[in-house]
Amino acid sequence: MTRDDLIAWYRATRERTRSLFDLVRPEAYYDRPIFLRNPIVFYEGHLPAFAVNTLVKLTRGKKGVDEELEILFARGIDPEDETAIKSPTELWPSRREVQAYGDAADALIEETLAEPDEATFTILEHELMHQETLLYIFHQLPYEQKIKRLSAPAPIRDSPSRALEGSVTIPAGRVTLGGTPGTFGWDNEFPPMTVEVPEFTIDAHNVTNGSYLEYMNATGVSAPHFWQRGEREWYRRDFFEFTPLPLDAPVYVTHDEATAYARWKGKRLPTEAEYERARGGEGEGNFDFRHWDPVPAGSFAPNDAGIYDLVGNGWEWTSTLFEPFPGFRPMPSYREYSADFFDGAHYVLKGASSATARELIRPSFRNWFRPAYPYVYATFRCAQ
Repeated sequence: MTRDDLIAWYRATRERTRSLFDLVRPEAYYDRPIFLRNPIVFYEGHLPAFAVNTLVKLTRGKKGVDEELEILFARGIDPEDETAIKSPTELWPSRREVQAYGDAADALIEETLAEPDEATFTILEHELMHQETLLYIFHQLPYEQKIKRLSAPAPIRDSPSRALEGSVTIPAGRVTLGGTPGTFGWDNEFPPMTVEVPEFTIDAHNVTNGSYLEYMNATGVSAPHFWQRGEREWYRRDFFEFTPLPLDAPVYVTHDEATAYARWKGKRLPTEAEYERARGGEGEGNFDFRHWDPVPAGSFAPNDAGIYDLVGNGWEWTSTLFEPFPGFRPMPSYREYSADFFDGAHYVLKGASSATARELIRPSFRNWFRPAYPYVYATFRCAQ
């Protein structure tokens, strides 16, 4: 990639980020829709500050824009619960100050961009990941605090009456986890390792809202976070409005909820290696902001094994704890990116959601969250 290519990519990424902040009405700017995360103001400052801290100051050894703001907006939080929350400040800058800093930071970044090295891809992909984080946070705002935008119509399945059940047997074989040496990836993607995977079966579709509702009715468990009970029926809390619960769409749940459902079915969650054995080609799917919300399961063509939606429409929980591959080394541009989360308290997710940028969709990419965190766009399927 040339310098002009990098600048164009950076500008396009920043433009999408600004458009996402424009979804929020001004009165909600200092709100904290997810109490386990910082208020909205933090993220508008964090993205340009991270780029300056990483590319300009750490990697190039040059001066930043505003040392005080670059400390304030340096890093987010991931507390175990509300008692562990540590806010970096009680008095946040005005939005005008934050946006002025962002403009100055953008100019400095564009001046600094030169070659497609690790630090450059780090700041670009970091912002792409945070765009999805912003959607998680903004999703929790009351509807009156958001400015509604239209979405593309949901795709129509070739066979709307097709049963969203059935499983596929994957024969025993090898799978390589991790990225290709010499290409960019986050440190937890390297070094690659080959794993022998015994034969297993895996659901052809994600578990749907309809299947989860049957489980709820049979066991009396609580409803998932994205559901809302009406007077006579269940609704799904979509990004811009409540809609009658679509029974054929994937259910979004926590890892704990997914594990319990699988156990009730006499099954389990797939491992990371099993997921990759089943994955096959990328194909199309509900990702890269194609839709604001999940669409019916099976809306896109299956992979060669006959499995649907392995990439898109919701990240997929695995039973694999987020741990380093043998020979792991922290990346110089962001040494704490993965290492702080190898704590036995986070699980690997694979695939993508509707808010996952296209550039992040590669087999080696690993997402991770705490097992009880309810806000992520995460679904699951069962294995045996």
